[in-house]
Amino acid sequence: MRRFRFRFSPFEKLIQGIAQDIGIDLGTAFSLVYVKGKGIVISEPSVVAINKRTGQILAIGNEARKMVGRTPAHIVAIKPLVDGVVSDFEVTEAMLKHFIDKVHRSNFVLVPRPRVVIGIPYGVTEVERRAVEEAALNAGARQVFLIEEPLAAAIGARLPVQDAQGQLIIDIGGGTTEVAVISLGGIVTSRSLRVAGNRLTDSIIDFAREKHNLLLGETTAEDIKLKIGSAIPLEQPLTGQLRGRDLVTGLPKQINVSDTEIREAMKGTIRLILDAVKSTVEEAPPELVADIMEHGAYLAGGGALLRGLDRLIAAETNMKVHIADDPLTCVARGTGIVLEDLDSLREVLLPSQFNKV
Repeated sequence: MRRFRFRFSPFEKLIQGIAQDIGIDLGTAFSLVYVKGKGIVISEPSVVAINKRTGQILAIGNEARKMVGRTPAHIVAIKPLVDGVVSDFEVTEAMLKHFIDKVHRSNFVLVPRPRVVIGIPYGVTEVERRAVEEAALNAGARQVFLIEEPLAAAIGARLPVQDAQGQLIIDIGGGTTEVAVISLGGIVTSRSLRVAGNRLTDSIIDFAREKHNLLLGETTAEDIKLKIGSAIPLEQPLTGQLRGRDLVTGLPKQINVSDTEIREAMKGTIRLILDAVKSTVEEAPPELVADIMEHGAYLAGGGALLRGLDRLIAAETNMKVHIADDPLTCVARGTGIVLEDLDSLREVLLPSQFNKV
């Protein structure tokens, strides 16, 4: 893949010293913001609440998430990113502006606008990539650099991505699962699957409707997934409660469910993720597969926290599987590491039509 080089003028080098450059993990479910020299300072849901009558944005992030499923007809709480890519340009731009302004709110007015590194799913189209860049520039970024999420996750997990050594990263986010074999700062083989944490949640909603005639809200299904969800049978069985509306009577209804039932509901989605991992490894050169066998695969993203998923992947692939430290923040930390050393890590960035080459 063609990478790009950028040159810094003396003036650019001067303002680099005072600007607060930021890295963003622009996720389907959550967005995280890394500030150079400070670490991760923002972690908020990728949700925006809008008044449809006036077009006014009422809330972004945590405040908007509280409104999901609880708003009157003229107020909608929407997610401007679907499966990791921009579905609503203007709302995404507003959300990015919210994050950038939040970082710069306390700064002196003459502090330059930041350079921004944003993680995007592997294999997005040129149009989707351009949409992210334009949204960030319109939101106030001085320069925008894009990095593929598997590479950002691997860098955030402190893997030696620039070495001639195969690394397998499995990044399971809210909207996409990114599986990639990485060597010499690039992706050798990969799978980008638009099946991830949100699909697991949807599987629980489908299960409640089909098996119990119970209509669940997204938040309720997400909560039960976190509370008792698992990929393999547990030593200590867990139970939880589902509350929603009975589709037969229309009245409130509550049922008790076990971890076995929730695991069965999610089984099909987990199988798709396993197949993506196997396909990626099957296409990798033998030398890199040997490296992966020696060092193991690494799990990142919120999906890495599903109980027993690492052991299930290990059993299915005959590989060691490690959960990265703080897997939820791997992509954001990866963008931050690139920001901290942009000169030596420039080869991992994607070409841009907006930056000098």
